[in-house]
Amino acid sequence: MLKKIHGLLNKLNLPNWLTILLFVVLILRIPSFFEPFYYGDEMIYLTLGQGIRQGIPLYSGLHDNKPPLLYLTAALAGNIFWFKVILAFWSLATIVIFWHLVKTLFLPPGRTSPKTKIPQIATIIFSLLTTIPLLEGNTANAENFMIGPVIAAFLILFSRKLNYRKIFLAGTLFSIAALFKIPAAFDMAVIVAFWLITANFNKEGIKKIIKKTFILAFGFILPIAATFVWFYLKGTLHEYLVAAFLQNFGYLSSWKGQVVIHQPILLKNASLLIRVFIVIFCTGTLFFFRKKLSRQFIFSTIWLVFTLFAVTLSERPYPHYLIQSLGPISILLAILSSGKNLEQSLVIFPLTLAFLVPVVYKFWLYPTTSYYLRFIKFSTRQISKEEYLSSFSHQTARNYRIADFIVSSTRPADRVFVWSKDSPTIYALSRHFPPIKYVADYHINDFSNKKAVVTTLEKTVPKFIILTSDTEPFPQIYPLLRRHYVLVNRIADAEIWSLKTVLW
Repeated sequence: MLKKIHGLLNKLNLPNWLTILLFVVLILRIPSFFEPFYYGDEMIYLTLGQGIRQGIPLYSGLHDNKPPLLYLTAALAGNIFWFKVILAFWSLATIVIFWHLVKTLFLPPGRTSPKTKIPQIATIIFSLLTTIPLLEGNTANAENFMIGPVIAAFLILFSRKLNYRKIFLAGTLFSIAALFKIPAAFDMAVIVAFWLITANFNKEGIKKIIKKTFILAFGFILPIAATFVWFYLKGTLHEYLVAAFLQNFGYLSSWKGQVVIHQPILLKNASLLIRVFIVIFCTGTLFFFRKKLSRQFIFSTIWLVFTLFAVTLSERPYPHYLIQSLGPISILLAILSSGKNLEQSLVIFPLTLAFLVPVVYKFWLYPTTSYYLRFIKFSTRQISKEEYLSSFSHQTARNYRIADFIVSSTRPADRVFVWSKDSPTIYALSRHFPPIKYVADYHINDFSNKKAVVTTLEKTVPKFIILTSDTEPFPQIYPLLRRHYVLVNRIADAEIWSLKTVLW
């Protein structure tokens, strides 16, 4: 396999240092191929992906709150191993595109290669930060997929012979990124802001910007509009609009809890307004000093500012959100380490903003060294498979045992209902689905209620109902269990209830 990859890289005519870097990245991703089914977001994506493979319609049959491309990718993968493999090769392609982008940005007129080491340094930083577990580079989250089309769009937009066809194509790539996750739309706003900052403000210049923005927007809208047509023809347009778009407005405020609901509107949105002011202030500052700043500095800074706004939109501390900002951060760090002019000092200001965000919003970080040491111990048989599984989550081994029980005790079409914090994991492992469209306990709490779930279960009577003690109690379900079910097994803290009519 490595020989085939090496042959492919040779055909791409990549420099030796980049070929070595890509092999290092691939090696660093090998432990992710052996991760168990455990990570909540991945399990939701896989559950919906497996549902797609079995003909269950997205959003109306199984629910989550992202656009469809991530679930289609999970459907293509089928299991966690192939999901990680797809991510690994997607990431390798993204790194190559990023290198081309930075090389293009720093390429002087009339030359075939940059004079500076900034493209190499930026690519190395970007490669490592998007790979290691520190910011969840090893997880198949939307940010890891959407940055590829975004960077490809920027590469097209900075090509020397830019025309309207290329602008339309770039808009389409931004749209593909947004169909992984909507905040990618903020990356498209970056190029419009860049055009405005660096434009000649005469009648002809303004007309040109308006035309380019219109074509870019048309390229962006077209693929998203095509998904609307698709789901309309499938009879699920309403569910798609609500789940992938409208419910996200509630998602943005749900992290703050119930306390802020009764606050005055200005106080409730104070953090958002401050961030809007920072974006406007930074954009205005770049515009005011545009004649003294390089286009590379202007672009990298405005890219960082807009993506940081997207990263903090929900104010949730998930580290994979920061992946959206790693492109500009890598470029600015490279300028800081390699630049020999005033801008080497000026990059401290946007970088300070970048490093303040994780501190202010208390972003989580994941251990990296222990992640690789754990895999080395497992691969050298210093720890058992059971210990390896349990090192990811205390409930991982339990979930595998529950899934094994479901698979051995059901037919493929049988439905089960799991009430647990790890319900998506159990659904994904067993390849069995609930009789409702919600696959996670927080889906039910946020978008439905326990009474409605019980009403559905009364009508559909799934073969098994499984309750674990790691989530909030579900007392409303016990009358149903006493009437129609019997407790047949206990696995760790899990109760497995079987429909009475299917006992043998």
